[in-house]
Amino acid sequence: MKNRSAVILLLLANTVSGIAQGISMIAIPWYFAKEEAMSQFGLVYMFTTALAIFWSPYCGTLIDRFDRKHIFLGLTAIVGLLISAIAFLGFSWGMLPWYLVAAVFTLTFLDYNLHYPCVYAFAQEISEPRYYGRMTSYIEVQGQLTTIMAGGGAALLLEGTSAGQGDFFGFPISIPFTIEAWSIQQIFLLDAITYFLAFCIIACIRYVPLRTRTPDTGSVLSQLKIGLQYLNEHRMILLFGVASFSVFAVTLLTNFYLSATYVNKHLLAGGDVYAFSEVCYSIGAVFAGIAIRRLFRWTNIPISITLMTGICTVLLAVLTFTQSIPVFYIMLILLGITNAGIRIQRTTFLFKHVPNQVYGRATSIFFLTNIGWRIVLLGFFSMHFFQVDNNIIYAFGMLSGFLFLTLLVLWRYQADFVRLDEQ
Repeated sequence: MKNRSAVILLLLANTVSGIAQGISMIAIPWYFAKEEAMSQFGLVYMFTTALAIFWSPYCGTLIDRFDRKHIFLGLTAIVGLLISAIAFLGFSWGMLPWYLVAAVFTLTFLDYNLHYPCVYAFAQEISEPRYYGRMTSYIEVQGQLTTIMAGGGAALLLEGTSAGQGDFFGFPISIPFTIEAWSIQQIFLLDAITYFLAFCIIACIRYVPLRTRTPDTGSVLSQLKIGLQYLNEHRMILLFGVASFSVFAVTLLTNFYLSATYVNKHLLAGGDVYAFSEVCYSIGAVFAGIAIRRLFRWTNIPISITLMTGICTVLLAVLTFTQSIPVFYIMLILLGITNAGIRIQRTTFLFKHVPNQVYGRATSIFFLTNIGWRIVLLGFFSMHFFQVDNNIIYAFGMLSGFLFLTLLVLWRYQADFVRLDEQ
């Protein structure tokens, strides 16, 4: 593989920053859940998602216009400095008000909107076509192994442990040491430090582009129109991209918003169970990264995505009827397999059919539709009804119904998607 060292450094930088970043994104929803303020957090999440409507198209134009390495450097420096400032305010005041905790969530979430599409576009730019499937698997496995480490760290830092008989990940164990629970500002400081470490690693990346790319100029709107024009001329790619992103939308809502309340109000469990649910999700995702292409080598990408969407529809329905922590863990493992498996297959499909020249702008259209779905669903889930008793289970039922509708779309146009995949 050409540019092997560049790929290794890119994955290393993602790992270093991703561990502490993951701990922060687990800690923030749990902070609001423990404060009985999930309705407030729902509004924060909805506001952040609404910002992404304007931010995501701009991200697409940045990715297609500028050097992707320079984007990574600028992003890690800016976000690292801002989170550092918030952490130091927390140490100065002895606490952090909810709005600054929410600000870190918003910063990190908007960072995701630029970072991950840029990672995939950069991977497409520096790898040969025969390695596309392998590259998407590498990125998925690296990201989820990072989340596993973040989940384990979050479980320790959110709740702390006491020497003797304790409870860890929902299971009783003997613990020979004591760890004090960390404050939210301590977690944010760790997060900021790893951004700066990632900056140093990215600065060392050297690569030879394998795609000829002429940066386009013009306004954001004009650049977005190019992406829209491309997808308008390739309607099946547009429909496939929009429908195949549905499980991703559901996973974001589950991981960042619903799971904390589900654990707190329905399972009646603690932060360690919530953190371990993220670990379980990542275990499934790692399995998908390693094995998904082998599991579905007997069929093509559209059929595999349709099957995994169907599985995800069923497992969300199961969560509405169970109060078992082990079953919850199993369902999260399956969610990790289906979401990561779909992402790997979908990205491989888009790598093959969307030119690198317009990749950022085309995929930003898919993210916009995904954001629209999340805003509508968050509008429902932020209602007080879902925070009363264990009514959060009805949110999982609604998400199952939503996936069933997108499953019908994938089934209806499957023959067209298959023909496109075989071209």
